[in-house]
Amino acid sequence: MAFTLGVHAGPQAVSYVDLLRLWRTADAGGFGWISLWDHFYDDPSTDHMGDALEATALLGALASETSNVRVGALAMCVGYRHPAVLANMAATVDHVSGGRFELGLGAGWLEDEYRDYGIAFPRVGVRLDMLDEALAIITGMLTQLSTTFAGEHFTVTDAKCQPKGVNGRLPIWVCGGGEKRTLRMAAQYGDGWNVPYISPEAYAHKVGVLDGWCDEQGRDPAEIERTMNSGFYMGTSVTDADRKRRAFDEAFGERAALQGPGMLFGTTAQVIDRIGEYRDAGAQGINIALRAPFDWDAIAAFQEEVIPVFAD
Repeated sequence: MAFTLGVHAGPQAVSYVDLLRLWRTADAGGFGWISLWDHFYDDPSTDHMGDALEATALLGALASETSNVRVGALAMCVGYRHPAVLANMAATVDHVSGGRFELGLGAGWLEDEYRDYGIAFPRVGVRLDMLDEALAIITGMLTQLSTTFAGEHFTVTDAKCQPKGVNGRLPIWVCGGGEKRTLRMAAQYGDGWNVPYISPEAYAHKVGVLDGWCDEQGRDPAEIERTMNSGFYMGTSVTDADRKRRAFDEAFGERAALQGPGMLFGTTAQVIDRIGEYRDAGAQGINIALRAPFDWDAIAAFQEEVIPVFAD
């Protein structure tokens, strides 16, 4: 499988015009993937007063403006929308895109959104139970004529989702790094597995855990694509790279120490080396996570100097 470089963009503090420019840039410029994350608030933020566009509406609109890249969501939060609704959204966006959509699902984590929107925010074990049930329902609805499932959190009875994906099975990604449950679900349900913001060493360890779960599930590990989202703080010069590192530390505060090892810092050459470490750790793709305002010069430098290094 070819190593894929993609774009993962937050629909926050950004205009639709700039997001559309980004998707068109990715579609025309050598990237193999572009996706959105699913939040109603900007993050990191002190007051969540920044603009944040809704992901499902954006996916349909932006997918219609591309023709080459695989398009996705990493990840849709199963606590925000019923799984049957998500299944129908995925099938619809897949048809809008001409069969290029891939659905990422996650358990959710940004408590402020749940609280302010009146959505229950149970402990993490319960949220993982919800993800497990949602995966069962969505997999069924995207592959079977009808689906019946009675869970503790979600229930469907003879539920139908028509049309199915353009190319038959619509790929489902399980997103997150939990080794006891999330990676087990990836082995059971996933066509792909994605995790954000961890070091190459941590990534290699989790790849090993995923392979172990595949053995228990009786799945060939090669059936599951593995990618990583990494924050993009590449500079077009040493000075620019240093400035972006300081900006990251200031924006993320206490979270900087935890997430910093999973970011792409430094010059073009340093970013190439770091991506190579992730490839050696078992990643089959890296998505650069972008936050507005987008640095168009850095994105162009990535396209011109980094992508060709990893082209097979």
